[in-house]
Amino acid sequence: MINIKDIAKQVGVSVSTVSRVANGKKYVTQKKREQILKLIEETGYVPNKAARNMVLQRSFTVGIVIPYIFNMFQRQLFSIIERHLESFGYHTLFFFVKFDDISEKDCLDRLKSEKLDGVILIQEIRNPGFYESLNRLQLPVVVSTFSFPDIPSILVDEEQASIAAVNHLIGLGHRKINMICASGFTFGKLRMGGYYKALEMAGIEQDESRVLFAPYYTAESGMYTMRELLLRNRDFTAIYAATDELALGVIRILKDEGLRVPEDISVVGFDDIEISDYLIPRLTTIRQPLEEIGGQTALILHRAITGNPAFKQELVLPYKLIIRESTARKN
Repeated sequence: MINIKDIAKQVGVSVSTVSRVANGKKYVTQKKREQILKLIEETGYVPNKAARNMVLQRSFTVGIVIPYIFNMFQRQLFSIIERHLESFGYHTLFFFVKFDDISEKDCLDRLKSEKLDGVILIQEIRNPGFYESLNRLQLPVVVSTFSFPDIPSILVDEEQASIAAVNHLIGLGHRKINMICASGFTFGKLRMGGYYKALEMAGIEQDESRVLFAPYYTAESGMYTMRELLLRNRDFTAIYAATDELALGVIRILKDEGLRVPEDISVVGFDDIEISDYLIPRLTTIRQPLEEIGGQTALILHRAITGNPAFKQELVLPYKLIIRESTARKN
């Protein structure tokens, strides 16, 4: 069976040149490329993955760090990232991590044990030593949907997007606006900060009792927290949920309690996950440009791996307020 060395010898080029052509890479003259492709077609040569990796001294494997409990938004995101990475010739390994020191250390140890070309984090790590350890490994790293100093980051302006969400409710005449959030992650703090800023700009009194913290950013947590809110106080006309999944749980409990959305209570989410447009009522939310976030995450990492000029450290992509049926003017 013909191998890559045979192809290189017959054309009179190096093995790495044949590898570049076989794997669709550039930097080969048109004449040589045509000769190599013609010979590959005539001989039926199939590039050997192990041989390619050995020649290029790369594993063509990218590690993706994802939360142990992930939501629909993150599921959509890493699916998009994985698809784009695959188009660059990489396969992926997933590393699950909880938001605690022991789990973060275990995740780091697993990352160190694998031969990886790069790492993508879509789960925020609270221990700065985690990032420092990755840096010592000299692995290209990209973080997606949050930022960390000196690491390429792709995200939206969480605070400004949150201001837009709350301003939409204020513009509809709502003044008693509650927020359901969760603790532990920077994006939650930024979205909560946007909530308070929007109220301040509108001259509405900021009342900390109107912000409730769910255990997680999931629909189940939204249901649990909404039940607690209704037992405690029903003096509100709108709910701003920090994620669409929390909003799903909120709407479910409001329906169960006989409250109409949006006639009695308006609800706004954040993320614009796929299911948001299929709910009854369809959810008003902040759209994060998922396809672009995922594509840019993969592209920036690929460029870092292949030694191309790096993008600027923080790429802030535009968000969009999507107005649907879950919000209405206050009666």
